[in-house]
Amino acid sequence: MKRNTGDSASLGRRSALRLAGLGGLATAGALGLPNTARAAAVDGLGAPPYAPSGRRPRFRRATWSQQFQSGHGWTAAGAGTASSNPNDTEVFARGTQSVRVTTAGSGVQSYVRRTGMGALDLTGKMIRLVFRVEDVTHLSRIVFYAGTNSLANNFCWRLHTHAATGANYVQSGEWVTVHLQWSDVTTAAGTFTLSAQGLPSVRSGFTDFSFAVYDDAAGPVTYHLQAVELVPDTTSVFPKGAVSLTFDDSHVSIHDLARPVMDPYGMPGTVYNIADAIGTGSFLTIEQMRSLQDFSGWEMAGHSYATSAHTASYSKLTAQQVDDDFRMLREWLVGKGFTSEHFAYPHGAFQKTTDGVPVDLLAARHFTTARSIISETSESSAPAMPFRLKALTGINDGSGIGGTTLSKVIGAGGPLDRCAGGGGWLILCLHRIVAGTPTASTEISQAGLGRLMEEIQKRGIAVLTVQEAMEYYT
Repeated sequence: MKRNTGDSASLGRRSALRLAGLGGLATAGALGLPNTARAAAVDGLGAPPYAPSGRRPRFRRATWSQQFQSGHGWTAAGAGTASSNPNDTEVFARGTQSVRVTTAGSGVQSYVRRTGMGALDLTGKMIRLVFRVEDVTHLSRIVFYAGTNSLANNFCWRLHTHAATGANYVQSGEWVTVHLQWSDVTTAAGTFTLSAQGLPSVRSGFTDFSFAVYDDAAGPVTYHLQAVELVPDTTSVFPKGAVSLTFDDSHVSIHDLARPVMDPYGMPGTVYNIADAIGTGSFLTIEQMRSLQDFSGWEMAGHSYATSAHTASYSKLTAQQVDDDFRMLREWLVGKGFTSEHFAYPHGAFQKTTDGVPVDLLAARHFTTARSIISETSESSAPAMPFRLKALTGINDGSGIGGTTLSKVIGAGGPLDRCAGGGGWLILCLHRIVAGTPTASTEISQAGLGRLMEEIQKRGIAVLTVQEAMEYYT
């Protein structure tokens, strides 16, 4: 597509800065500085002209916390455990130690567990986990259990399933934070049950916790567990959770077909825009973007500056190229009067650049959040990792075209039911709206979108732009 050259000269300016010191990207773990090398990787890029305002979520203080310091009383075991050190002082993010475990490479469960604790009430709470996997090459999945009677009765959260390709929430050598909410419980066992709406039968009286890791049976995995904590969930502010309707790629159908359906409900959306595409072909114009923002309360956020960068995805570019695209996108948004500081990764990819710099670290230089298309659990308010926002994508009402069927989203026990009954922040990622029958997983019919709005309203779920959702917790 033709690049719009009518903006200020700054949009075409290419920074002369170059990365310095990209060697040694392996993270250091001790002394409370686990991600020092990640930060050092961008030191040579200079300050961005439009830095984020700093409206990031406040750190949620735990109401109950196990940080795995001396005398913690948890056990590392399981048939899939080859070795462990419950008091590892070499790699940690808090205090002076963490629990280290190496799996046996057998595909069997390895765990760090505590049973017989004093009964815990998880009503109005979510579970916060802080952990690290040294090398994810042979990682298969991670699950968490909360229960009673030595876990004979339990709820299970399958919090991560590792993909061989594409972006993964858990990456090698990084401390990761995950929030587990009631809306994300995967299964129940023993006397514990899930309702038809996918909600747990009990939320208090828990005496047993277990953090379990499975390798792929082709090699071992070493992991560190730093914290298991309880923190307040979002139900005090949004008793039935919140939904954000996001639209990628700036298709004109957002204005022509989605807006007429959403306006009568008073439901705004967040559009993640490709600056290069605006005003060309079948894409939004500046006037349509301003109309959505000024008269319907929509948010105009960023997706990429250059169409070529979006097509390639940031993980196929150098750190300098990615940072340039971020910078020009922010300049373009500000110059056009769009105040959003929120971003969605092209193709959801936030891995490392071709020269080894984490893309999410670059995003943090320019934006307040960055959204992925990972949906193994729903997002939380406030997010555990604001630059890896989770979203459910591929929602469509077609037949045999893949993606996530609309019937699954709105059906019994689906994401809307779980959001309304368990709280949380459900981010939905849509692309193109069509008048007739969808032919691709990135399309939803106008009638299907209307049905989605109806089902959200029926459940009384709050609809917020991403910017609005973040403002509640900053």
